[in-house]
Amino acid sequence: MQTIDFGIFKLAPGDRVLDLGSGEGRHALSIYMSENVESIGVDLSYRDLQTARERYQHFAEPDNNRKFFSLSVADATNLPFADNTFDKIICSEVLEHIPDYRAVLHEIDRILKPGGVLAVSVPSYWPEKICWLLSDEYHAVEGGHIRIFRERELRRDIEKLGMSYYRRHWAHALHVPFWWLKCLFWQKRDDNLLIKAYHKLLIWDTMSKPWITQYTEKLLNPLMGKSVVMYFDKGVVE
Repeated sequence: MQTIDFGIFKLAPGDRVLDLGSGEGRHALSIYMSENVESIGVDLSYRDLQTARERYQHFAEPDNNRKFFSLSVADATNLPFADNTFDKIICSEVLEHIPDYRAVLHEIDRILKPGGVLAVSVPSYWPEKICWLLSDEYHAVEGGHIRIFRERELRRDIEKLGMSYYRRHWAHALHVPFWWLKCLFWQKRDDNLLIKAYHKLLIWDTMSKPWITQYTEKLLNPLMGKSVVMYFDKGVVE
């Protein structure tokens, strides 16, 4: 389930791209498959990175020396990269988990090259707020969401680093009712028939991409997208 729009976050041959908080590799692998680039994923979860590595084996192009894929465990507040390392950085559904998220933003700014591009996504405010109201367990689980972002405040934090905002969109509106149902029936979420049925619908949508669900989600995204995605340029210092 890709959140970042590669039509906006344009990859160019030779780019070095970081997927920060890459999890099981959804964006890191999409980056690798999309262009002849260096795709690097980092995450705190070694288990998630193992899953990403296993998935990579299905898409690896060992004879193509114009692209590269790597994964490593790293702390987003103290990244093991030199200044001005990356042409582009993705940070998708990560900042809501991290107590000192501003330290992560400073690390991103440090390792992103002048002229580079940053794509950030976080849960949209009001759909997330309803999840919190429906279930304390939803956000109290270990590694769960510890804050609800207001878009304008996060945008302001990033712009204070000297980056220029240039685009925004929302994603995954069809997933919002699924999470509301999971929160409403949290204690029995694994056995609830309505949740199971909706989950099958989401899998069908993801795998088959029928026009009716694609079009419906496109209409609903500005109203109730699960995620808000923002794009920024890091200006060149003259």
